[in-house]
Amino acid sequence: MTKDELKRLSAEAALGFVEDGSIVGVGTGSTVAFFIDGLARLRDRIRGTVSSSEQSTQRLRGHGIPVFDLNEVGTLGLYVDGADECDPRNCLIKGGGGALTREKIIAQASRNFVCIIDAGKQVEVLGAFPLPVEVIPMARRSVAETLAAMGGKPAWREGVVTDNGNVILDVHGLRIVDPVGLEREINQVPGVVTVGLFAARPADVVIVDGVRRGL
Repeated sequence: MTKDELKRLSAEAALGFVEDGSIVGVGTGSTVAFFIDGLARLRDRIRGTVSSSEQSTQRLRGHGIPVFDLNEVGTLGLYVDGADECDPRNCLIKGGGGALTREKIIAQASRNFVCIIDAGKQVEVLGAFPLPVEVIPMARRSVAETLAAMGGKPAWREGVVTDNGNVILDVHGLRIVDPVGLEREINQVPGVVTVGLFAARPADVVIVDGVRRGL
């Protein structure tokens, strides 16, 4: 099977978690795009969605699926999103698409976080994929210096502005053996909006190439 076919299998498997009459949290990325396309078949069974990015919002509305502000709905039963890396404990690196802050907010607001990936995203230790950090623009240099002092090699993702109006530093050269601790440490740096480590709130379920992975 091609990578796209495997992504579609994972997206289709995630549709099984959608409950009638619910509002579904929807993430961002190429695998999630397949989930959105599948969700279009269920749009008459759900109340609508909460979206993590303008890109996903446009795709959802293009299918005629309502998109709500999270403040209107509060806690969600389900959030479906992809990941750039996933370790055996379901801790994730996310943010390759630049939507990490909104993704983290929706994940935190959801009772069940289903992560859909292809097998190539599975790793034993996080960090081969550069770790995204969303930063307030005026703090880009000072945050980069702090991240370098932590042992990383931060690179400004030039030309990219997040949906929140901020910039992204991608931190290379990390081997993240304590994802929860590093997430906490980076989030405390002044100027950091959030880091693309989803470890304090990891995925509840991971679907790999259409198959649910056990912990």
